[in-house]
Amino acid sequence: MDIVQQHMLDSCRAARHGEAPPPPPGTHDRAVLRAIRRRVRAWLVAHRPPLA
Repeated sequence: MDIVQQHMLDSCRAARHGEAPPPPPGTHDRAVLRAIRRRVRAWLVAHRPPLA
């Protein structure tokens, strides 16, 4: 099952239960990538080797 089919299935389930439909695929991709980049940078700063 690809992501579009999963989204359609989730939308159908939400409609049956009277809930709001899920956001379309890819809606939050940029925010997730920014958060990952922020965490990696913070980890690199915290684990920087000591200066000689």
